[in-house]
Parts: sequence; structure tokens; C-alpha cells
Amino acid sequence: MKHTLTLALLLLLATAAHADRVRVRIYSNNTVSNINISFDLGAYNLYADGNRLVEDMITEGRSVTIQPQAGKLRLRVGETDYGTVSTLRLEATDTACILCLNPDGAKQRTYEGDLEISPAKNGSLLIINDVEFETYIAGVVQSEIYGKQTDIFRIQAIISRTWALRNSTKHRPEGYNFCDHVHCQAYLNRCIRPDIMMGAIQSSGETLVDSDGKLIETPFHSNSGGQTANSEDVWRTALPYLRSVQDTFSFHMRQSDWTKTVSIDRWLNYFATKHKLNTKDPAIRDSLLHFTQTERKKRLLGVPLTRIRVDFQLKSTFFSVQVDSSSNNIVIHGHGYGHGVGLSQEGAIRMVGLGISYDSILRHYYTGAVLHHDPSANRNYVENYVTQIARIIEEDKHKQTQTRSKKDDWLGRLFRLRDREEREEIYVESEQENDKDWQYEW
Repeated sequence: MKHTLTLALLLLLATAAHADRVRVRIYSNNTVSNINISFDLGAYNLYADGNRLVEDMITEGRSVTIQPQAGKLRLRVGETDYGTVSTLRLEATDTACILCLNPDGAKQRTYEGDLEISPAKNGSLLIINDVEFETYIAGVVQSEIYGKQTDIFRIQAIISRTWALRNSTKHRPEGYNFCDHVHCQAYLNRCIRPDIMMGAIQSSGETLVDSDGKLIETPFHSNSGGQTANSEDVWRTALPYLRSVQDTFSFHMRQSDWTKTVSIDRWLNYFATKHKLNTKDPAIRDSLLHFTQTERKKRLLGVPLTRIRVDFQLKSTFFSVQVDSSSNNIVIHGHGYGHGVGLSQEGAIRMVGLGISYDSILRHYYTGAVLHHDPSANRNYVENYVTQIARIIEEDKHKQTQTRSKKDDWLGRLFRLRDREEREEIYVESEQENDKDWQYEW
């Protein structure tokens, strides 16, 4: 039987997000021809072609290996070969369940929720994580932004949640909601940091809407370089809440400034051959070799800066050009990293560090947007989980050098803590399981 906590968590997630679960294609940018799945926490049922295949639940210490074969899936559970099947589903028996995925040719990842695997058209594996919406959001936050303060993660959770709710049908024809890459939002692992989960939970029920109460588009980028861009300067549509704003908060951060050297001949030939500019004309030549942006521009002699950025693999369109006569090169001095529209993540990180409130930061980057608080989101649940996770974070501060088992993951600890409270038991650390096979360096 599932824990009482599971029901509470599901209620929180459903009311906060207006979505129970989402389907995310993982390893979407990889060709996976073989994958081994092990189990870090909890128990799973295995279904093949809709039927339960293994009578016993699959738990820690067991593994499943899958590879495509003649349009089907070759399946092994431990040392037992089950032949070929058409589809597989690993279904978690509780919310506190963690899968560890080890594909050939790609990095190991861990995920919560269920897993569906089927043959892909290119002869590889199509892998889908069927997961609670807010669990997905926390994984996105961990994949998309760095930092330490909780409000950083709260901000990212709000814009990631808003985007996901607005774009939940993006991959519907393919049978899932999102992919795990920047085409949607990066989702490269489950959330393993309790401080990130804290920020995500604190943001429960919060989204950004326009003056009519409709969810807005919430693009973000690493660093604006000091000024964000209008949406129509990068894409086609002008949106009232995606206006260019001055952003000194993005100065002096990891991605604030960059340079790239290109030969003069290559630079001029590019504009002559691809964009049909007469680079022998002194005025045109001078404009190309001495281009300056003190404020963001959209074009260089009619050529979209977005096109130049792609063709020369530049970090941003916010750049200037200077001739280095000693080497017959030009030096491109750039600012920022990314498309420049919407929220600058490093600018937000700086603002949080300066003590600026998370809602003020969102209003700074999304002009006229309104922070909507879903009245159905139960704040008692939110506050309770925040308190419990804060306790885990405080415990971690005193155990940073200790060797821990995989059962010391914050999710497992949270469930054990709540279980003890429900049973009114007293926790005695020395009586807990201590299986050396699970131990690893934290």
C-alpha cells in the first residue's frame, strides 16, 4: 500500500500545476542501441505489451537490459532472457522510486516516475519518462540553472512551469509532451539537490500571465550582456511582455563577455558570397570591419545578426567588430550568451544575491507580466514540505564528508521522516539499514 505521504504529494502536485503527469522523451538527442536499468530506490512492476511480465517486483540489486532487435525489444532481467517484445513499461509502486539509466554511448542518468520503452524508427530506442509534473519541473530547474540561493530556483521553476503548461502539446503527435533538450527544456536528471527542490516547491501554483490572465511565453537565456532583446528582433512576433530592458545585473558574471577571432578574408567573403554585399565598396567594407553595438541592433547592413550568430557560432548577437591589423584578423567582442529574449539567468542570480525579491526580478525581465498564485494550491502542504526539506538541508551541512548509502538520497529521507511522524515513532539512527553495497562518496 502506498504511503499516506504519496496521496498528499499527489494532491499538492495536481492542484499546484493543473497537470498530474507529463510524458518526457529522454535521451532525445542520442541514438540509444542498448540500455541497462538498475533501481536505486523503491520497487517497480515490469509490463511487456501491456501484461505484467515478472511476478515479483523489481527492486534494488536487480537490473533490466534492453536493446532493439528487428523492430522489437530484446529483454533481459538479470540473467534471464525473456526474448523479444514490442513495448515495455516499468511502473513505480510508490512516489519514492528512483531508476538509474545506463545507455551505451551516453551519460548515466537517474529519474523518478515510470519508464516506457519502444523501438524507434531509426533502429534505436524511444525512451519516455512518465512522471509527476512538479517532479519534472524540479529536474528542469536543476538542468537549466546554477546557484545556491533558493529564490534562484524558485524563479526558474516559475518560468519553466509557465512554459510547460503553455506548451504541453508540443510533441503530442509523437506521443509525448516534451523532449529533454533545449528544443523544449533541458531535463537531464531527476532533482538530486534538496535546495533546488525547496525552491521548486515554494513556487507551487505560481505562473506568469498577461493582463488578460493568459499564460505568457517565458524564454530565458544565460546572460543578456547588459541588455535584453525584443522578441521580434530574434523571432517574428512582437510580444508586449518581451521588451528590451537594460540589464546591468548581467555584468561581471560567467558569461558576460567573450571574444572570437576570424580572418578578415573569411569575414568579408561570407558577406560577399552569402549575402551578396559588394565588399570592395569602401563604405560597405568599413561598416563590416568596424561594426559597433553600444545598444542592441537587429541587423548589420541588412543581414540579420541572428543569421551571423548561427553561421559563425557566436555566443550572442550583441557584439562589435575590431580589426587586428597585426594579424590580418578581426576580433569579435561579444556580450552575453544566448538569444537575449526574456530572463537573463545570470542577471537573476545577481539580483537574488543583492536581496531583490523574486517577483520583482520576474517583473524586470517580463514587462507588464503578472505573477499568478493558483488559489487551489494548498499552502499547508507547501509549508510542510519546505520545513521537512529545510531539516534535511541542515542535516547535510554537518555530514558533508560522510560516506552515505543511496537510501540517504533526500527523497528517501523525506519519506522515511514522514513515515516516522505518521507512526509516531522515535528515530534511532543506529538501527537503520547499513548495506555497504549501496555506499558511495557523497
